[in-house]
Amino acid sequence: MCFHVLNRAVARLTLFEKDEDYAAFERVLAEAVARERLPIFAYAVMPNHWHFVVRPRTDSQSSDFFRWLTHTHTMRWHAHYHTEGTGHLYQGRFKTFPIEADDHLLTVLRYVERNPLRAGLCERAEDWRYGSLWRRRHGTPEQQGLLSEWPIARPRQWLAHVNRAQSEAEVAALRNCVRKGAPYGSSGFVTQSAARLQLEHTLRPRGRPRKE
Repeated sequence: MCFHVLNRAVARLTLFEKDEDYAAFERVLAEAVARERLPIFAYAVMPNHWHFVVRPRTDSQSSDFFRWLTHTHTMRWHAHYHTEGTGHLYQGRFKTFPIEADDHLLTVLRYVERNPLRAGLCERAEDWRYGSLWRRRHGTPEQQGLLSEWPIARPRQWLAHVNRAQSEAEVAALRNCVRKGAPYGSSGFVTQSAARLQLEHTLRPRGRPRKE
């Protein structure tokens, strides 16, 4: 099953202030992939958070991967900025939700790869150096080797598709899944994956149950 994974800096701290900060994170990322071999389909590293789309091979692989990634990055970040012992760098455990491997997956992949453009960090999504779109288009064979082949065909005009704005409804639906950890897909997939992963609570409306 495919998953979207997100983690943010604590108190909206800026994690990446200069190019070397991003490069240092990507070095840790490469080490994490060498250790765990987690298939990564897309990612985007932003100033105070990051997104990934992955497909773990085992129930624990995703947790093992992102636990090591955040822990190692935190230690090296504090060592670089001489802030050891000052507290947490990330908000806590990453947020995640499962994705149906059809057009819904393409929607999430597009959402992740156009994130820097949506945030105004670049004029074209492929210009953002610290993400899968740049790596796949401009990276060396070694850099491209960090990424895995998608389980579905990539549309021919993918670059143009990513650079077109997503609808407000589409973005709102994805942000709701991020916030609640709810599955993203067809109604059948949502119901079945929620039961399989014990995520039924993510499908309930917030607040107190209505009185009969």
